[in-house]
Amino acid sequence: MIVILILLVAVTGVVGWWLSRQRLMSKPWLEAGPVTAFPQTEASLMHPAKIGLGVFLAVVGALFALMISAYVMRMDYADWQAAPAPKLLWLNTAMLVLASLALQGAVSAAHKARLDNLRLALLAGALASVAFLAGQLLAWRDFAAEGYFATENPAASFFYLLTAMHGLHIIGGLVALGRVNVRAWQGARSGSLVLSTELCAIYWHILLAVWLVLFCVLMGWADNVIDICRGLLT
Repeated sequence: MIVILILLVAVTGVVGWWLSRQRLMSKPWLEAGPVTAFPQTEASLMHPAKIGLGVFLAVVGALFALMISAYVMRMDYADWQAAPAPKLLWLNTAMLVLASLALQGAVSAAHKARLDNLRLALLAGALASVAFLAGQLLAWRDFAAEGYFATENPAASFFYLLTAMHGLHIIGGLVALGRVNVRAWQGARSGSLVLSTELCAIYWHILLAVWLVLFCVLMGWADNVIDICRGLLT
């Protein structure tokens, strides 16, 4: 229960802070005088698509927080048998980091109107993401080859569930990223791709952050984190 509260409070806090930065709670119609006299009441400068993506990612973060909490609570049962995570996860993590960095580079190229660099960065981000998914499938194969199947071991079941859920979100992102790649390689102006590229980059940064948390849990470092959290609350 403690872990659930900590994760939900953390997610709620981040979402609340992010939304407050968008000035969604401002009431400019109650103010009198020029807009410059009330700098905190003007309309948000952020595109509605980014706000929508932020809300969606908040829901995704809450979902994974609940799943991780269930993982941690399930560890206390007697039938729990910790399963060693495949070493291939290290390489897969590196691929996802590379994808995130590539998309950040794509954002920079889009703002600077460097179409060639934008195309290469978008392609690199997509290829690195596909490599991540392929690596996850190979990790599943290695995991099963060692005798860890989803129906026989609770720890193995959570491994498949967590990695599958994260992989599905990557696949969903690849659909959008693929469309941006097609537009870029068909000759669309870099200026028209700025928003789409920024949305993809934000999405990948958050999925990377989620994966890093999952990686720590699957590598067996969750116990140390739990002990730290309990120590802070006692």
